[in-house]
Amino acid sequence: MAFRFLALPAHRLVDFPNTLPDDERLEPDLPPVHEAVERALAGAEFRDLKARDRLRALLQGDRPPALGSPGKGFGASAIFAQPPQDLPALLRLADELEHMARLEAGERALVWKCGECSARYAVPVALVRQVSIRCERCGHPVQLSSQQSLGEEALIDPFQGAVNSSRHELAAFFREAMARGWPVLVAEGGAPAARGRASSPEA
Repeated sequence: MAFRFLALPAHRLVDFPNTLPDDERLEPDLPPVHEAVERALAGAEFRDLKARDRLRALLQGDRPPALGSPGKGFGASAIFAQPPQDLPALLRLADELEHMARLEAGERALVWKCGECSARYAVPVALVRQVSIRCERCGHPVQLSSQQSLGEEALIDPFQGAVNSSRHELAAFFREAMARGWPVLVAEGGAPAARGRASSPEA
């Protein structure tokens, strides 16, 4: 199942089975990776509860969610955080998510590309030496000098990268929603969580 977060002005909320309006809507730009959002929230706390436990309680508890659906493939929405009372707790959650992303960012590496076939090579920064190697794909010489590198990137598996990207996006989304004074809603469905950040007008 996929979690979908969104925020909109309180006066635009509607009850299920209606669909929440598309205008004046804010959403995080989450990667379309199964379980990335749930994994991004693993270990994070919101109001002395695990954030994932709060999501499950809101969406799968004894009292089903009653607000409108965010769109096709998703069920009813529930309020995850409501300003102003949840503002400090949600900002702490945003800080915690970014801290977790930094801790799990992975070792930094310099990256090069073969000038002949564009094969990419990455070497941990601590192990970089100015040497020339032959490309494993085409045999063309590749100069592994720091001056000729394409820059740095994290040595991290793709799924962990999606998890950390989700953490950064959720943190920015939570802060923006609270700055606007909009409630943060969450819904559950079978579709990927990525929907793109809407360029919503100010309330």
